[in-house]
Amino acid sequence: MLKVQYISDSVRALGPERLKLLSVITSGHFVIHWFQQLFPVVLPSIKAGLGLNDVQVGALTSARQLVQGTLDFPVGLIADALVRYRALFLAGALFSMGAGYFFMGISSAFILALCGAGLIGLGTALWHPPAAASLSNRFPESRAMALAVHGMGATVSDTLTPLAVGALLVALHWKNFLTLQFIPALFAGFVVWRSLKELFSAEETHASRSTQIREILQLARHPVFLGISAAKGLAMMGRLVVMTFLPIYLQEHLGYSPFALGFFVALLHAMGTISQPVLGVLSDRFGRKVVLFPSFILQGALFMLLGVVPAGLALSIVIAANGLFFYTLMNITYAAVLDVAGANIQASSYGLASLVTEIVVVPTPIAAGYFIGLYGMKAAFLLAGGFVLLAGFVLLPLNLYRGSRGGD
Repeated sequence: MLKVQYISDSVRALGPERLKLLSVITSGHFVIHWFQQLFPVVLPSIKAGLGLNDVQVGALTSARQLVQGTLDFPVGLIADALVRYRALFLAGALFSMGAGYFFMGISSAFILALCGAGLIGLGTALWHPPAAASLSNRFPESRAMALAVHGMGATVSDTLTPLAVGALLVALHWKNFLTLQFIPALFAGFVVWRSLKELFSAEETHASRSTQIREILQLARHPVFLGISAAKGLAMMGRLVVMTFLPIYLQEHLGYSPFALGFFVALLHAMGTISQPVLGVLSDRFGRKVVLFPSFILQGALFMLLGVVPAGLALSIVIAANGLFFYTLMNITYAAVLDVAGANIQASSYGLASLVTEIVVVPTPIAAGYFIGLYGMKAAFLLAGGFVLLAGFVLLPLNLYRGSRGGD
Protein backbone atom coordinates (compact mmCIF):
# COMPACT_ATOMS: atom_id res chain seq x y z
CA MET A 1 0.00 0.00 0.00
CA LEU A 2 2.91 2.30 0.83
CA LYS A 3 4.39 1.63 -2.61
CA VAL A 4 1.12 2.51 -4.36
CA GLN A 5 0.75 5.72 -2.34
CA TYR A 6 4.34 6.71 -3.08
CA ILE A 7 3.83 6.25 -6.84
CA SER A 8 0.54 8.18 -6.70
CA ASP A 9 2.12 11.11 -4.84
CA SER A 10 5.01 11.17 -7.30
CA VAL A 11 2.64 11.43 -10.27
CA ARG A 12 0.65 14.31 -8.71
CA ALA A 13 3.85 16.27 -8.09
CA LEU A 14 4.91 16.22 -11.75
CA GLY A 15 3.14 19.34 -13.01
CA PRO A 16 1.46 19.68 -16.43
CA GLU A 17 4.58 20.16 -18.58
CA ARG A 18 6.49 17.25 -17.10
CA LEU A 19 3.36 15.10 -17.19
CA LYS A 20 2.92 15.85 -20.91
CA LEU A 21 6.55 15.01 -21.62
CA LEU A 22 6.33 11.75 -19.70
CA SER A 23 2.98 10.83 -21.29
CA VAL A 24 4.03 11.46 -24.91
CA ILE A 25 7.42 9.77 -24.57
CA THR A 26 5.84 6.79 -22.80
CA SER A 27 3.18 6.52 -25.52
CA GLY A 28 5.83 6.78 -28.20
CA HIS A 29 7.80 4.08 -26.43
CA PHE A 30 4.71 1.88 -26.71
CA VAL A 31 4.84 2.28 -30.50
CA ILE A 32 8.61 1.77 -30.63
CA HIS A 33 8.15 -1.55 -28.90
CA TRP A 34 5.34 -2.53 -31.25
CA PHE A 35 8.02 -2.42 -33.92
CA GLN A 36 10.62 -4.10 -31.74
CA GLN A 37 8.36 -6.97 -30.72
CA LEU A 38 7.33 -7.62 -34.31
CA PHE A 39 10.84 -8.91 -34.78
CA PRO A 40 10.91 -12.06 -32.62
CA VAL A 41 7.36 -13.10 -33.56
CA VAL A 42 7.92 -12.77 -37.31
CA LEU A 43 11.47 -14.16 -37.19
CA PRO A 44 10.46 -17.82 -37.71
CA SER A 45 8.42 -16.77 -40.76
CA ILE A 46 11.36 -14.82 -42.16
CA LYS A 47 13.64 -17.79 -41.54
CA ALA A 48 11.32 -20.19 -43.34
CA GLY A 49 10.42 -17.75 -46.14
CA LEU A 50 14.03 -16.87 -46.98
CA GLY A 51 15.48 -20.30 -46.19
CA LEU A 52 17.88 -19.03 -43.50
CA ASN A 53 19.99 -21.14 -41.14
CA ASP A 54 20.45 -20.48 -37.40
CA VAL A 55 23.65 -18.47 -37.91
CA GLN A 56 21.89 -16.20 -40.41
CA VAL A 57 18.98 -15.78 -38.00
CA GLY A 58 21.48 -14.75 -35.35
CA ALA A 59 23.05 -12.35 -37.87
CA LEU A 60 19.73 -10.50 -38.29
CA THR A 61 19.64 -9.81 -34.55
CA SER A 62 23.34 -8.93 -34.57
CA ALA A 63 22.84 -6.43 -37.41
CA ARG A 64 20.11 -4.71 -35.47
CA GLN A 65 22.28 -4.55 -32.36
CA LEU A 66 25.39 -3.44 -34.26
CA VAL A 67 23.67 -0.42 -35.78
CA GLN A 68 22.00 0.44 -32.49
CA GLY A 69 25.15 0.03 -30.44
CA THR A 70 27.47 1.97 -32.71
CA LEU A 71 25.02 4.84 -33.26
CA ASP A 72 23.68 5.25 -29.71
CA PHE A 73 26.77 7.25 -28.71
CA PRO A 74 26.93 9.69 -31.66
CA VAL A 75 23.15 10.12 -31.46
CA GLY A 76 23.53 10.88 -27.76
CA LEU A 77 26.26 13.46 -28.46
CA ILE A 78 24.09 15.22 -31.05
CA ALA A 79 20.99 15.03 -28.84
CA ASP A 80 22.91 16.73 -26.01
CA ALA A 81 24.26 19.38 -28.39
CA LEU A 82 20.93 20.04 -30.15
CA VAL A 83 18.39 19.68 -27.35
CA ARG A 84 15.78 21.76 -29.15
CA TYR A 85 15.65 19.19 -31.99
CA ARG A 86 15.01 16.13 -29.84
CA ALA A 87 11.42 15.88 -31.10
CA LEU A 88 12.83 15.27 -34.60
CA PHE A 89 15.09 12.51 -33.28
CA LEU A 90 12.12 10.78 -31.68
CA ALA A 91 9.95 11.11 -34.80
CA GLY A 92 12.83 9.87 -36.96
CA ALA A 93 13.12 6.77 -34.80
CA LEU A 94 9.59 5.72 -35.68
CA PHE A 95 10.08 6.50 -39.37
CA SER A 96 13.28 4.42 -39.49
CA MET A 97 11.60 1.39 -37.96
CA GLY A 98 8.74 1.53 -40.44
CA ALA A 99 11.24 1.77 -43.30
CA GLY A 100 13.19 -1.19 -41.92
CA TYR A 101 10.16 -3.45 -41.91
CA PHE A 102 9.20 -2.24 -45.39
CA PHE A 103 12.58 -3.42 -46.72
CA MET A 104 12.30 -6.71 -44.86
CA GLY A 105 8.84 -7.20 -46.33
CA ILE A 106 9.93 -6.69 -49.92
CA SER A 107 13.14 -8.72 -49.52
CA SER A 108 13.70 -11.93 -51.41
CA ALA A 109 17.29 -12.33 -50.23
CA PHE A 110 19.13 -12.38 -46.94
CA ILE A 111 21.14 -9.21 -47.62
CA LEU A 112 18.07 -6.96 -47.98
CA ALA A 113 16.56 -8.41 -44.82
CA LEU A 114 19.87 -7.64 -43.11
CA CYS A 115 19.62 -3.98 -44.22
CA GLY A 116 16.06 -3.83 -42.90
CA ALA A 117 17.22 -5.18 -39.55
CA GLY A 118 19.87 -2.45 -39.49
CA LEU A 119 17.22 0.26 -40.01
CA ILE A 120 15.28 -1.15 -37.05
CA GLY A 121 18.46 -0.80 -34.99
CA LEU A 122 18.81 2.80 -36.20
CA GLY A 123 15.29 3.53 -34.97
CA THR A 124 16.18 2.18 -31.54
CA ALA A 125 19.32 4.35 -31.45
CA LEU A 126 17.39 7.48 -32.44
CA TRP A 127 14.80 6.94 -29.72
CA HIS A 128 16.47 5.87 -26.51
CA PRO A 129 19.31 8.36 -25.84
CA PRO A 130 17.20 11.52 -26.32
CA ALA A 131 14.15 9.99 -24.60
CA ALA A 132 16.09 8.75 -21.57
CA ALA A 133 18.10 11.97 -21.31
CA SER A 134 14.99 14.16 -21.47
CA LEU A 135 13.37 12.22 -18.66
CA SER A 136 16.57 12.08 -16.62
CA ASN A 137 17.07 15.86 -16.89
CA ARG A 138 13.45 16.66 -16.03
CA PHE A 139 13.16 14.09 -13.20
CA PRO A 140 16.51 14.19 -11.36
CA GLU A 141 14.89 13.43 -8.01
CA SER A 142 13.11 10.28 -9.24
CA ARG A 143 15.17 9.12 -12.20
CA ALA A 144 14.46 5.39 -11.98
CA MET A 145 10.74 6.03 -11.47
CA ALA A 146 10.54 8.18 -14.63
CA LEU A 147 12.50 5.64 -16.64
CA ALA A 148 10.31 2.87 -15.23
CA VAL A 149 7.12 4.66 -16.32
CA HIS A 150 8.71 5.14 -19.74
CA GLY A 151 9.52 1.44 -19.65
CA MET A 152 5.93 0.57 -18.78
CA GLY A 153 4.89 1.86 -22.20
CA ALA A 154 7.35 -0.62 -23.66
CA THR A 155 6.24 -3.47 -21.43
CA VAL A 156 2.53 -3.02 -22.15
CA SER A 157 3.41 -3.01 -25.85
CA ASP A 158 5.70 -6.02 -25.41
CA THR A 159 2.75 -7.84 -23.86
CA LEU A 160 0.06 -6.91 -26.39
CA THR A 161 2.10 -6.81 -29.59
CA PRO A 162 3.05 -10.51 -29.79
CA LEU A 163 -0.60 -11.50 -29.34
CA ALA A 164 -1.75 -9.10 -32.05
CA VAL A 165 1.07 -9.99 -34.43
CA GLY A 166 0.59 -13.71 -33.87
CA ALA A 167 -3.09 -13.35 -34.78
CA LEU A 168 -2.38 -11.12 -37.80
CA LEU A 169 0.22 -13.54 -39.16
CA VAL A 170 -2.50 -16.19 -39.28
CA ALA A 171 -4.55 -13.93 -41.59
CA LEU A 172 -1.79 -12.11 -43.54
CA HIS A 173 1.32 -13.25 -45.35
CA TRP A 174 4.34 -12.08 -43.40
CA LYS A 175 5.67 -10.04 -46.36
CA ASN A 176 2.44 -8.07 -46.73
CA PHE A 177 2.22 -7.54 -43.00
CA LEU A 178 5.74 -6.10 -42.78
CA THR A 179 5.42 -3.73 -45.74
CA LEU A 180 2.24 -2.25 -44.22
CA GLN A 181 4.14 -1.19 -41.08
CA PHE A 182 5.42 1.91 -42.88
CA ILE A 183 1.97 3.57 -42.61
CA PRO A 184 1.56 3.55 -38.78
CA ALA A 185 5.24 4.51 -38.45
CA LEU A 186 4.69 7.71 -40.43
CA PHE A 187 1.54 8.58 -38.48
CA ALA A 188 3.06 7.93 -35.05
CA GLY A 189 6.22 9.86 -35.94
CA PHE A 190 4.19 12.92 -36.93
CA VAL A 191 2.13 12.79 -33.71
CA VAL A 192 5.24 12.59 -31.51
CA TRP A 193 6.96 15.43 -33.37
CA ARG A 194 3.86 17.64 -33.23
CA SER A 195 3.31 16.98 -29.53
CA LEU A 196 6.87 17.59 -28.33
CA LYS A 197 8.34 20.23 -30.65
CA GLU A 198 7.15 23.12 -28.47
CA LEU A 199 8.48 21.55 -25.27
CA PHE A 200 11.97 21.31 -26.77
CA SER A 201 11.94 24.47 -28.94
CA ALA A 202 13.11 26.77 -26.12
CA GLU A 203 15.84 24.42 -24.92
CA GLU A 204 19.47 25.40 -25.27
CA THR A 205 22.62 23.31 -25.25
CA HIS A 206 23.49 22.58 -21.62
CA ALA A 207 27.23 23.16 -22.01
CA SER A 208 29.95 23.93 -24.54
CA ARG A 209 31.25 21.16 -26.77
CA SER A 210 34.63 21.15 -25.00
CA THR A 211 32.94 20.80 -21.60
CA GLN A 212 30.84 17.92 -22.90
CA ILE A 213 33.88 16.10 -24.29
CA ARG A 214 35.78 16.59 -21.03
CA GLU A 215 32.89 15.22 -18.97
CA ILE A 216 32.46 12.25 -21.32
CA LEU A 217 36.16 11.37 -21.05
CA GLN A 218 35.91 11.55 -17.25
CA LEU A 219 32.84 9.32 -17.30
CA ALA A 220 34.56 6.79 -19.58
CA ARG A 221 37.23 6.32 -16.88
CA HIS A 222 34.79 6.17 -13.96
CA PRO A 223 35.01 2.71 -12.31
CA VAL A 224 31.27 2.57 -11.57
CA PHE A 225 30.44 3.43 -15.18
CA LEU A 226 32.77 0.73 -16.46
CA GLY A 227 31.48 -1.84 -13.99
CA ILE A 228 27.79 -1.23 -14.56
CA SER A 229 28.38 -1.18 -18.34
CA ALA A 230 30.10 -4.56 -18.12
CA ALA A 231 27.23 -5.98 -16.05
CA LYS A 232 24.68 -4.50 -18.44
CA GLY A 233 26.53 -5.97 -21.42
CA LEU A 234 26.54 -9.46 -19.92
CA ALA A 235 22.85 -9.19 -19.07
CA MET A 236 22.09 -7.99 -22.60
CA MET A 237 24.04 -10.91 -24.07
CA GLY A 238 21.79 -13.34 -22.22
CA ARG A 239 18.68 -11.38 -23.11
CA LEU A 240 19.54 -11.29 -26.83
CA VAL A 241 20.11 -15.04 -26.95
CA VAL A 242 16.67 -15.62 -25.45
CA MET A 243 14.99 -13.01 -27.67
CA THR A 244 16.48 -14.60 -30.79
CA PHE A 245 16.12 -18.31 -30.11
CA LEU A 246 13.17 -18.73 -27.76
CA PRO A 247 10.73 -18.09 -30.67
CA ILE A 248 12.63 -20.61 -32.83
CA TYR A 249 12.56 -23.14 -29.97
CA LEU A 250 8.84 -22.67 -29.38
CA GLN A 251 7.78 -22.90 -33.02
CA GLU A 252 10.28 -25.31 -34.59
CA HIS A 253 11.13 -27.60 -31.66
CA LEU A 254 7.92 -27.58 -29.61
CA GLY A 255 5.53 -27.16 -32.55
CA TYR A 256 3.57 -24.12 -31.36
CA SER A 257 1.56 -22.06 -33.87
CA PRO A 258 2.36 -18.38 -34.63
CA PHE A 259 -0.50 -17.30 -32.35
CA ALA A 260 0.73 -19.51 -29.50
CA LEU A 261 4.22 -18.12 -30.10
CA GLY A 262 2.79 -14.62 -29.76
CA PHE A 263 1.16 -15.64 -26.48
CA PHE A 264 4.45 -16.89 -25.03
CA VAL A 265 6.39 -13.82 -26.14
CA ALA A 266 3.67 -11.66 -24.57
CA LEU A 267 3.94 -13.68 -21.39
CA LEU A 268 7.68 -12.99 -21.33
CA HIS A 269 6.91 -9.29 -20.85
CA ALA A 270 3.53 -9.17 -19.10
CA MET A 271 4.75 -9.26 -15.50
CA GLY A 272 7.06 -6.31 -16.19
CA THR A 273 4.00 -4.07 -16.25
CA ILE A 274 3.80 -4.64 -12.49
CA SER A 275 7.47 -5.05 -11.64
CA GLN A 276 8.85 -1.99 -13.46
CA PRO A 277 7.32 0.80 -11.34
CA VAL A 278 7.75 -1.21 -8.14
CA LEU A 279 11.41 -2.05 -8.72
CA GLY A 280 12.07 1.47 -10.04
CA VAL A 281 10.69 3.06 -6.89
CA LEU A 282 12.54 0.59 -4.67
CA SER A 283 15.84 1.32 -6.41
CA ASP A 284 15.30 5.09 -6.00
CA ARG A 285 14.59 4.69 -2.30
CA PHE A 286 16.86 1.86 -1.19
CA GLY A 287 19.60 1.68 -3.80
CA ARG A 288 20.33 0.13 -7.19
CA LYS A 289 22.23 -2.89 -5.91
CA VAL A 290 19.45 -3.97 -3.56
CA VAL A 291 17.30 -4.51 -6.64
CA LEU A 292 19.85 -5.46 -9.30
CA PHE A 293 21.93 -8.20 -7.66
CA PRO A 294 19.15 -10.59 -6.55
CA SER A 295 17.23 -9.88 -9.76
CA PHE A 296 20.19 -10.85 -11.95
CA ILE A 297 20.68 -14.07 -9.99
CA LEU A 298 17.02 -15.01 -10.30
CA GLN A 299 16.86 -14.16 -14.00
CA GLY A 300 19.98 -16.19 -14.76
CA ALA A 301 18.44 -19.25 -13.11
CA LEU A 302 15.13 -18.70 -14.95
CA PHE A 303 16.88 -18.43 -18.32
CA MET A 304 18.53 -21.80 -17.72
CA LEU A 305 15.18 -23.37 -16.86
CA LEU A 306 13.68 -22.40 -20.25
CA GLY A 307 15.33 -25.34 -21.99
CA VAL A 308 14.72 -27.79 -19.14
CA VAL A 309 11.07 -27.54 -18.08
CA PRO A 310 8.46 -29.46 -20.09
CA ALA A 311 6.13 -27.74 -22.54
CA GLY A 312 2.78 -26.56 -21.25
CA LEU A 313 2.02 -25.10 -17.84
CA ALA A 314 5.55 -25.43 -16.42
CA LEU A 315 7.07 -23.60 -19.38
CA SER A 316 4.37 -20.91 -19.14
CA ILE A 317 5.20 -20.32 -15.46
CA VAL A 318 8.94 -20.02 -16.15
CA ILE A 319 8.38 -17.61 -19.05
CA ALA A 320 6.01 -15.49 -16.94
CA ALA A 321 8.52 -15.40 -14.07
CA ASN A 322 11.21 -14.26 -16.51
CA GLY A 323 8.91 -11.37 -17.38
CA LEU A 324 9.43 -9.85 -13.94
CA PHE A 325 13.00 -8.98 -14.91
CA PHE A 326 13.29 -9.27 -18.69
CA TYR A 327 12.94 -5.57 -19.54
CA THR A 328 12.86 -3.99 -16.08
CA LEU A 329 16.52 -4.56 -15.24
CA MET A 330 17.72 -2.70 -18.32
CA ASN A 331 16.01 0.49 -17.11
CA ILE A 332 17.57 0.25 -13.66
CA THR A 333 21.06 -0.38 -15.04
CA TYR A 334 20.66 2.70 -17.23
CA ALA A 335 19.52 4.68 -14.17
CA ALA A 336 22.75 3.54 -12.47
CA VAL A 337 24.75 4.87 -15.45
CA LEU A 338 22.91 8.20 -15.44
CA ASP A 339 23.48 8.50 -11.68
CA VAL A 340 27.22 8.99 -12.26
CA ALA A 341 26.88 11.17 -15.40
CA GLY A 342 26.64 14.95 -15.30
CA ALA A 343 23.47 16.78 -16.30
CA ASN A 344 25.19 18.03 -19.48
CA ILE A 345 25.87 14.57 -20.90
CA GLN A 346 22.81 12.47 -20.05
CA ALA A 347 22.08 11.43 -23.67
CA SER A 348 25.80 11.00 -24.38
CA SER A 349 26.28 8.81 -21.30
CA TYR A 350 23.35 6.61 -22.35
CA GLY A 351 24.91 6.25 -25.79
CA LEU A 352 28.39 5.65 -24.40
CA ALA A 353 27.12 2.86 -22.15
CA SER A 354 25.40 1.30 -25.13
CA LEU A 355 28.54 1.56 -27.27
CA VAL A 356 30.69 -0.08 -24.58
CA THR A 357 28.28 -2.98 -24.14
CA GLU A 358 27.58 -3.56 -27.83
CA ILE A 359 31.27 -4.22 -28.51
CA VAL A 360 30.74 -7.53 -26.74
CA VAL A 361 27.03 -8.02 -27.38
CA VAL A 362 26.91 -7.85 -31.19
CA PRO A 363 28.41 -11.28 -32.02
CA THR A 364 26.54 -13.09 -29.26
CA PRO A 365 23.48 -14.27 -31.28
CA ILE A 366 25.77 -15.55 -34.04
CA ALA A 367 27.91 -17.40 -31.49
CA ALA A 368 24.77 -18.82 -29.89
CA GLY A 369 23.62 -20.07 -33.31
CA TYR A 370 26.99 -21.83 -33.68
CA PHE A 371 26.68 -23.45 -30.24
CA ILE A 372 23.17 -24.62 -31.09
CA GLY A 373 24.59 -26.38 -34.15
CA LEU A 374 27.10 -28.18 -31.90
CA TYR A 375 25.12 -28.92 -28.75
CA GLY A 376 21.43 -28.36 -29.52
CA MET A 377 18.92 -25.62 -28.78
CA LYS A 378 18.93 -26.05 -24.99
CA ALA A 379 22.59 -25.01 -24.86
CA ALA A 380 21.49 -21.49 -25.86
CA PHE A 381 19.45 -21.07 -22.67
CA LEU A 382 22.27 -22.37 -20.47
CA LEU A 383 24.59 -19.88 -22.14
CA ALA A 384 22.10 -17.03 -21.64
CA GLY A 385 21.64 -17.87 -17.96
CA GLY A 386 25.38 -18.02 -17.41
CA PHE A 387 25.86 -14.53 -18.84
CA VAL A 388 23.22 -13.03 -16.52
CA LEU A 389 24.55 -14.80 -13.41
CA LEU A 390 27.99 -13.40 -14.17
CA ALA A 391 26.48 -9.92 -14.57
CA GLY A 392 25.18 -10.09 -11.00
CA PHE A 393 28.60 -10.85 -9.58
CA VAL A 394 30.26 -8.13 -11.68
CA LEU A 395 28.11 -5.41 -10.11
CA LEU A 396 28.32 -6.78 -6.57
CA PRO A 397 31.50 -4.85 -5.55
CA LEU A 398 30.43 -1.58 -7.24
CA ASN A 399 29.63 1.52 -5.17
CA LEU A 400 26.24 2.27 -6.70
CA TYR A 401 23.66 4.88 -5.71
CA ARG A 402 22.38 3.89 -2.26
CA GLY A 403 18.92 5.43 -2.40
CA SER A 404 17.12 8.25 -0.68
CA ARG A 405 16.42 6.06 2.36
CA GLY A 406 18.70 3.34 3.61
CA GLY A 407 21.70 1.84 1.88
CA ASP A 408 22.68 -1.27 0.06
